[in-house]
Amino acid sequence: MTEISEIIEKVSAYYKKKGGPESEHTIIYDSPSESLEPAYFFILDLMNDMFGGDVQKLVDNFASSPGSGHFGDMGQRATIMQQQGSKILGDINLVLKSVLNILYDLRDFRMRLKHYDDLKSGDEKTREAALLSLKQIWLDKVDITKGNSSIKAMATTQAGFVTLIDAFLVVKNEKDVDKLDLNDKVKRILRPRIQEFNTWVKESEKELRKRYEIEKAYLKSQVNSLKLYARWAKPYLKAAAELEMKETSREPALVKVFDTLLLELTLFGKKKLDVKSAAISGELPREFKKLKIKRDYYSCVLAQFKFRGIPRRIAGQSHYSFGGRAEIDFKAYALNEDEIAALEEELKKSEINDVLKLIEGATGKSLEKIQEEIDFFLNEPSQTPEKLEKKDQSNPFAALIGKYDKPKSEEEKTENSKKISVAPDNWIEKTHLRELASQKAQDLCFSMFDTYKKAHGMASYT
Repeated sequence: MTEISEIIEKVSAYYKKKGGPESEHTIIYDSPSESLEPAYFFILDLMNDMFGGDVQKLVDNFASSPGSGHFGDMGQRATIMQQQGSKILGDINLVLKSVLNILYDLRDFRMRLKHYDDLKSGDEKTREAALLSLKQIWLDKVDITKGNSSIKAMATTQAGFVTLIDAFLVVKNEKDVDKLDLNDKVKRILRPRIQEFNTWVKESEKELRKRYEIEKAYLKSQVNSLKLYARWAKPYLKAAAELEMKETSREPALVKVFDTLLLELTLFGKKKLDVKSAAISGELPREFKKLKIKRDYYSCVLAQFKFRGIPRRIAGQSHYSFGGRAEIDFKAYALNEDEIAALEEELKKSEINDVLKLIEGATGKSLEKIQEEIDFFLNEPSQTPEKLEKKDQSNPFAALIGKYDKPKSEEEKTENSKKISVAPDNWIEKTHLRELASQKAQDLCFSMFDTYKKAHGMASYT
């Protein structure tokens, strides 16, 4: 695992040059008979008091020796969580497939409805193109069911009806049939067919728009189900991930047949430097009271715990108590807001949050990838023939690949945004703000170390 202190030094040019934290103190506490939890919670409460509650847990890892009872219990609990999460993920996959199928159907419906919308267009060429498209659909989908008596079959297999297809595509209504220079036999076939087609255009549009609305309603219900399943799966997957043990095959303290447990915990606290108050108290020049600083500075303390314990099951209980050796490192840093932001970004990229990314990808991200298309259809107003007198300007071919005139999602904005850059300190920041934040960080760091040492009656420390 990458050390948090290494990440801090990576994002801060100041600590790259300096070579380490402002100050560092270490406490080693070894008591196999006493529980390790009080040491952790004492320091957590102390940090919350000193930093006003602005404390984060950055690392929480554990590993048990394979031959221990703790290893078996944790493995069983992790298996139960994995099985429950996998079962819900299977349901998520089924619903997700249904959502994708509905989206494909809605795209097809939208393309078909585009022809009906174009029939109401003010452009004559657009109307003619839409009419020809609908006639072609009618010939291929409706009239073809008549078999040998369909227009295409008669035009290709029966003598005297060669012009039937061309005539059908030219005429718009029954009156136009009489204007054509055709024999009566063709006209007798053409007249009822064009009447049937015009009736089909009106009725099919109503039915298609009705089914389009029904499909959108069904899409909404399936999306809600998908969100619900994802919400149910997430706690199980997260619990299973948190019960996973850290890979420590070469750790000398972890012997296979011993009953041993290793824990790693890291707390990070930060306190904003109040420039105005520091100027009033004399810690900074008086002129700084009215100074507009371009970025804030923070006094930060990193508390890293390394426990080596012996897990003991509490009689009549399902959990364990942990006694053993605790090594606690306190490190002081002075960071500006850009470095804090870069630290957060690096933590997201590091292996520390890899498992959480996988969980989010298995639940929320599966829906977010198609969220833009879902929003397009769910936020679209209801379409009825009465409401569509105006021409629909949307491009059905763009809809096929999911391109709509929608704003970019938050994820796309984040991915396209520039990487966080940390500008070097200017003279005021370097000589005053960082120096004061550094001094306060050292004071906080030593105060935490000294308070814990005195509270526990320790005489020796480093």
